[in-house]
Amino acid sequence: MLDIKRIREDFEGVKSAVESRGKGDYDIDRTIELDDKRRKLLAEVETLKAKQNKESKKIPQMKKAGEDTNELMAELKELSAEISGLDDQVKEVKDELREVLLRIPNTPSPTTPVGKDETENVEQRRWKEPTKFDFEPKAHWDIGTDLDILDFDRAAKLSGARFTVYKGKGARLERSLINFMLNTHTEEQGYMEVFPPFLVGKKAMTGTGQLPKFIDDMFYVQDKDEFLIPTAEVPLTNLRSDEIIDGSELPLYYTAYTACFRKEAGSAGRDTRGIIRQHQFNKVEMVKIVKPEDSYDELDKLTDNAEDILRKLGLPYRVIALCTGDTGFSAAKTFDVEVWMPSYNRYVEISSCSNTEDFQARRANIRFRRDPKAKPEYVHTLNGSGLAVGRCLAAILENYQNADGTVTVPEVLRPYMGCDVIEGK
Repeated sequence: MLDIKRIREDFEGVKSAVESRGKGDYDIDRTIELDDKRRKLLAEVETLKAKQNKESKKIPQMKKAGEDTNELMAELKELSAEISGLDDQVKEVKDELREVLLRIPNTPSPTTPVGKDETENVEQRRWKEPTKFDFEPKAHWDIGTDLDILDFDRAAKLSGARFTVYKGKGARLERSLINFMLNTHTEEQGYMEVFPPFLVGKKAMTGTGQLPKFIDDMFYVQDKDEFLIPTAEVPLTNLRSDEIIDGSELPLYYTAYTACFRKEAGSAGRDTRGIIRQHQFNKVEMVKIVKPEDSYDELDKLTDNAEDILRKLGLPYRVIALCTGDTGFSAAKTFDVEVWMPSYNRYVEISSCSNTEDFQARRANIRFRRDPKAKPEYVHTLNGSGLAVGRCLAAILENYQNADGTVTVPEVLRPYMGCDVIEGK
């Protein structure tokens, strides 16, 4: 959530930054109208309270002098009712202002490239050349079906479209990837492993920016009034909501494996085959809670942590900086890590690493103190996939496939898999 004081003091700058996303101004003018109204009401309340306080002090003096206080008491009663009515108006305006602010996206970092959509993202670097074959390669959905390790038909029978049943070595490969990723993040990169709930309340979803804007993409459990998480970013970031953290604890690094659940609203017809875009998928997430001055160095480290997984797996990838028109709602700056997918003949996103600055911290009320006497400040929060497990599995099947239909297991996964090659029955 944007700071209303910042909007008030730099309205044109904030409005221009929001509009650089190319999707309108999100009714940002309304924030100034409501803020002005709130401040005028508060000034009126303070004036009346000062009068109430002044007049109240007369009562003991009048009683001591034997004077009748009935008229003054009646005036004070009317004054109290007027103050109460204004307090209600202040609350209404304050709530309306918060609702408007919750729907306004973060302002992009000045270092985020300006552009209208994904076609204007800027490539930063590549690692390893795209995989070449001396035979006709297959897509991961055909490889998985031929090896009998991915079952799309039975998944559809159970749950409908965009679900997959992993079987045998397919299930083991998925589990191996999860363990390998978690071990790398915790043993080599300094993250604390967390295993959070997969159901969270509206407050947590609002804290990280999924609500209210993306409610149509979430799976809602009505009788619990809770949501299935779309990413572990939600519970991990909200672990410290409504807390004031001792500055000596920062930075905090969290990682978690969770299943993730998304309706994929608006993606009809996209990536309908295979396991690239599913309603339920596994992901290992990384979240950082840091001091503001450190957040962009931490973003570079976070991105490298995601890249490190792909380097260890030997998968070709590239990193791109998202432009303003393609940057997510909560992010100030994002680097996408994209893995090479031979069947698509292009790179496909496998991790999105973002610095949200204080945007999520304001929504979730996460602050820190630099020392015991210091005023609390909002932290900066970062998040990134480390990695999307299903997409990683698909990339392994495609990039490590052999002419005889088998798939070579990446060397770092062999201790987890217990085999060097995935073969058919």
